[in-house]
Amino acid sequence: MERDASNGPAIEFRDVTYDLPNGQTVLASLNLMVQRGEILVLLGRSGSGKTTTLKLINRLLSATSGEIFVEGKAAGAEDVVRLRRGIGYVIQEIGLFPHYTVERNIGLVPSIEGWPQEKIRARVVELLQMVGLDAQLASRYPHQLSGGQRQRVGVARALAADPPILLLDEPFGALDPITRSEMQKEFRGLQHRMKKAAIFVTHDLREALLLADRVALMEDGRLIVNLPVTEFPHSQEPLVRAYMEAFSTEPR
Repeated sequence: MERDASNGPAIEFRDVTYDLPNGQTVLASLNLMVQRGEILVLLGRSGSGKTTTLKLINRLLSATSGEIFVEGKAAGAEDVVRLRRGIGYVIQEIGLFPHYTVERNIGLVPSIEGWPQEKIRARVVELLQMVGLDAQLASRYPHQLSGGQRQRVGVARALAADPPILLLDEPFGALDPITRSEMQKEFRGLQHRMKKAAIFVTHDLREALLLADRVALMEDGRLIVNLPVTEFPHSQEPLVRAYMEAFSTEPR
């Protein structure tokens, strides 16, 4: 079955459950939609099901039951390589290839897609500038960069082939507070310009409120609330209140 790829959501979960081989339910009956141009933040504690949700989208995991639609097509029926090439994926550990230069890391998917070298080189320069890095860094290797620079390269690599969907799993969590704040602002600015469908995983309420268009709060594998970011702080759901109270007592 397919959905309308032009007008429907970019991502849709329909009654999706994921169980471990031992029968433990990690994700239970998830119904969720992500619209084009929207940043959906999955907020929750460790073990709440956030990363599992991401991995089901690009089929690093397979749902036990239910269906996931990506760009209107059932993800489980798609060629997995083609599916993943249409999804930019950014993780906290960055995952750059250490023996590849910055240029080769960023240009990997375009190269696989058969882009001409001149086009890849121009795209690398464009993306480095877009994420706030000097184009001269293209010839360096990951170990020659700072943590913040490596994370920016990771974001650039995810954007290289202009995928319609971005998945980001706590991408800035390992950065120092100043660099993290810079990256959050840069990402929000990029998203305003590019209008991707993005799912951003975090356990940090401050980050969620800064970046999200919509916040989906998860707990023990279940979706608790799914609200526009402007409405989230005012929800009377007890778990939301607990997050907001903890946030209000944090040192500024």
